[in-house]
Amino acid sequence: MSSQEILGKKPLQILEKIRENLEKLNEKMEIMIELQKHGRRDIQTIPQEAPLDVMTLLSMPDHLRKTAMTVCRLGRATADEVAQQTRRARAVESAYLNQLVIMGYLKKERRGRKAYFYVEKESQG
Repeated sequence: MSSQEILGKKPLQILEKIRENLEKLNEKMEIMIELQKHGRRDIQTIPQEAPLDVMTLLSMPDHLRKTAMTVCRLGRATADEVAQQTRRARAVESAYLNQLVIMGYLKKERRGRKAYFYVEKESQG
């Protein structure tokens, strides 16, 4: 085998890995698009001043509970700050935070380009 054949093989392996990863991402994106088309029936909307008490936290799925508890601990935080605490991707935390806002558990305030998430003091239990 010549050195060019050996060098040519490694980039091909890398490109093949990239292709496989892109296929996986495309599959996940298709699922997300379908969920959006048909509406998220799994997201329940709660009346606006929903309390974020122990029973409410226990009734949440684990992934949302972790995000909600982190916001409670931090008081007021961006998706970046929450992601640093939970060790999850910022995009994932942003989605969870916005879901909690839609559900009525958190409030969202924009300041410039940053969005801050927080629990209103009166509704915190």
